[in-house]
Amino acid sequence: MLWTIETRELPLRYTWKISRNASTAKTNLLVRVQHEAGGAVGWGEAAPNVRYGESPEGLQMEFKQLLAGGLDQVKSLDELTEFLGHHSVAHALSFALESAYVHWQAAHTGQSVAAVLGLPEPAAAVPTALTLPIMPPDEVAAFIREQNMGRFSLLKIKVDQASGYELLREVTRALPGRQLIIDGNEAWTDADALLRFLEKIAPLPGLVVRLLEQPLPAACTDHYRYLRPRSPYPVFADESVTNDADFTDIARQFHGVNMKLMKAGGYRNGLRLLDQTRAHGLDTMIGCMVETTLGIWGAMQISSQAQVCDLDGFIIIRDEPFGLVQEKEGLLRAQIAVPNLG
Repeated sequence: MLWTIETRELPLRYTWKISRNASTAKTNLLVRVQHEAGGAVGWGEAAPNVRYGESPEGLQMEFKQLLAGGLDQVKSLDELTEFLGHHSVAHALSFALESAYVHWQAAHTGQSVAAVLGLPEPAAAVPTALTLPIMPPDEVAAFIREQNMGRFSLLKIKVDQASGYELLREVTRALPGRQLIIDGNEAWTDADALLRFLEKIAPLPGLVVRLLEQPLPAACTDHYRYLRPRSPYPVFADESVTNDADFTDIARQFHGVNMKLMKAGGYRNGLRLLDQTRAHGLDTMIGCMVETTLGIWGAMQISSQAQVCDLDGFIIIRDEPFGLVQEKEGLLRAQIAVPNLG
């Protein structure tokens, strides 16, 4: 098998600010695999995330080490899983490699990706949330109009301690009654302070909260156990569940889990995490990083396994390069054919 990797610079449509950082562009990586004899091609995407110690340069170095270690000798998906298990690989790169191979196998055998993974085919149209990043509160109303956010039935609002209340106030003024995901990205460090924040926002007219996503750092396990029975809204794990977790304990801390393939490290492990989530009586969600439609197309192939989809990462990209997924009125439609980027 012939493996290659390349970087892709992705300018964003607006400043992407969350509680811990802000950016105006991302650098993702594209992995390509093809048999040396030619034929079908498989593509995968890696979106490195600084939260997990990942960088484009680090992933490229790891890729070179994997090639030197025999990546090109892998002859099956099982062999690839075993090979990656014996090497230190960033989660995002692991997903890019595995998804590229799965996509190659699907194209090579004439199957769908869902069939290769043993899943039902994804729905023709999948609803997604759209995210409002942190910004000055007086800019929210104009941003909502300019981005036509009203076409989405579910919105995610990035918040921090400094401006979270004001952001939610402006969103509910602009779109009262809209279901919201409140995403703190680990901004709070104390459960009682968070509960006071939730009490403060509760009287906002038109506030409808679908769920509260990772408001405290993953390390604050005692705080989450304290918070879970006291929160007026379902609390979902994001950073607390990467490529593995103690789900018995996760079930004591959270009501649901947001699984992202980029942090799960691959389709197979992502599906295992979703299986464990359901087995422990928790709600399921599929999320994403800032990704092109290649990564989002991949996530959509397993969307049948989630109750909530937050797959808007490609909408943030200015001049998204591939067009493998289209969004209309808050619904995503993916091309049927396995991606071939040429």
